[in-house]
Amino acid sequence: MKKKFLGKRVVSAALAASMVFSLAACSSGGGESKGGQSSANTDTSQTEFSIMGGMSALSKGYDKNDTLKDLQEKAGIKIDWNCMSDSVGEQVNIRIAGGDLPDAFMGVGFSNYDLSNYGSDGSFIDLTPYITEEYMPNLTKILKEHPEIKSAITMSDGAIYGLPAGEQMGTAGIGSEEDYSIYTIPQFSMINKAWLDDLGLEVPKTLDELHTALKAFKDNDMSAKYYGNAKGSTIPMSTGFDEWCWGQNIFYAGFGFTNWINDVCNDLVLKPDKNVEFVSATDNYRKAVTYFHDWYKEGLMDTEMFSQDTTQLMAKCSQGYVGVSTWWYIEELMGDYSKDYVFLPVLDGPDGTHNVTVRTGGGTNSGNLSITSACKSPVNLLKFFDQWYAPETVMQLQYGPIDVYFTEKDENGVWTSISDEESKKKYGKSAGELKGEYEVYGPKLILSDYYNTTFKMEDRAIERLTDLKDYWMKYVDDTTTYPVDCVFTNEELETIDQYKTDFENTVSEQEGLWIKEGGPTDDEWNAYVDKLKSNCGMEELLKVYQEAYNRYAGVESK
Repeated sequence: MKKKFLGKRVVSAALAASMVFSLAACSSGGGESKGGQSSANTDTSQTEFSIMGGMSALSKGYDKNDTLKDLQEKAGIKIDWNCMSDSVGEQVNIRIAGGDLPDAFMGVGFSNYDLSNYGSDGSFIDLTPYITEEYMPNLTKILKEHPEIKSAITMSDGAIYGLPAGEQMGTAGIGSEEDYSIYTIPQFSMINKAWLDDLGLEVPKTLDELHTALKAFKDNDMSAKYYGNAKGSTIPMSTGFDEWCWGQNIFYAGFGFTNWINDVCNDLVLKPDKNVEFVSATDNYRKAVTYFHDWYKEGLMDTEMFSQDTTQLMAKCSQGYVGVSTWWYIEELMGDYSKDYVFLPVLDGPDGTHNVTVRTGGGTNSGNLSITSACKSPVNLLKFFDQWYAPETVMQLQYGPIDVYFTEKDENGVWTSISDEESKKKYGKSAGELKGEYEVYGPKLILSDYYNTTFKMEDRAIERLTDLKDYWMKYVDDTTTYPVDCVFTNEELETIDQYKTDFENTVSEQEGLWIKEGGPTDDEWNAYVDKLKSNCGMEELLKVYQEAYNRYAGVESK
């Protein structure tokens, strides 16, 4: 049977994958039939299992993790962990291509494309017959109460080849009636108000007003004037290019869209009429790149925005060089200068309007735990993993053990975590580093109500969600968004795999070129759109995403 090579993208839970290569090899065989019609293998003789996958670079190793040891003891099994923080994809490729399968893969991040392929060729077994009250009572209860999770992990052939993982971190977790994911608006923009005050300017409300402010920052060399930095050190605006929380995309809202990096094909949006389109082929997109080229040409946008990483951006901001940027938290980005900054509103464009394209966030994925055909006793192993779906257990697997990371319960019986100060004093490391040491990758499902019933959300997450709810959502006029939990057929996944990378690369390269060098002329624009259609499969991709959405929403395709 054919085995598929995984690229570097195995560490991502994206719905559609980049190019996948094939090698010939033989599966180990497991007696499981395909298509969601398999029956449970009730063999219980195997009690020692091998698991391969990923882990945090800060982890001491899963064999030293007391929470995992306790769970194994309760399940009556022993696990040989072959997990790593680097080269996960490469090592998984080697094992699958050679037919040398462990009993399970954990924390790899297989895409739905991978799961469907490995399920159809017999490498991964169908888990449907094991998700019952007898074998997996915790997960079974969750799926009954949240059928949308079961739908998200069920492949087009009716089978489930991976256990669900996801974190429902949203505004409901801080007491809001409306539950918006922490990823709803990825980028928060901010501006140095102290510089504005010094120049006698108000906080901008439009892109044109921001242009005026940036030009004043540059002309008056505000980094040198206000902070005493070297002459000419002022960078009016610095961001990354099409980066998740630190890109320039929030400023496109003045042209009717924000093309966030997301878990479906970049630039895909669901319009209010429930039809999909790629904003990168619209007139508004053309207007946006033309408009921002003028900013770049005037030296208002950082010339290094296309190449810098987060470390470089943070260094510039923390030294007082930057007037405007994007990040989740002002304090984290601006450091000692953070008191001088405020959030920018979502800015109106030349026509006096704006539109923010929201996202549903990470969604649910099933690419973090799959049982292979090499496993003789899946029942025993799945009983072990069912324990992961108990609220207090997943809490400890995500952050750290009780009496280490979680120190006490509040008056409502909800666990509170260790503070940075306490962690540094007791363990010589920050709370974040402590979390990295104990965190276990894999099928962890954290429901939104856990933050009210089991453990308190991280302070930084509370801060971000509060900002989202109280400040940013008021600028969102329409919350229509393409659901990242859509499930694609094998044929649709093949189409996505064929075109997705070329499409996204073409859009990204051309967008960067137009911002830097100007354009597009009519001829350039027409050639670009023609290339998206003829070479990059734009119409085929739109058809796939539209039909997947129609099935998801129960709408009959036209």
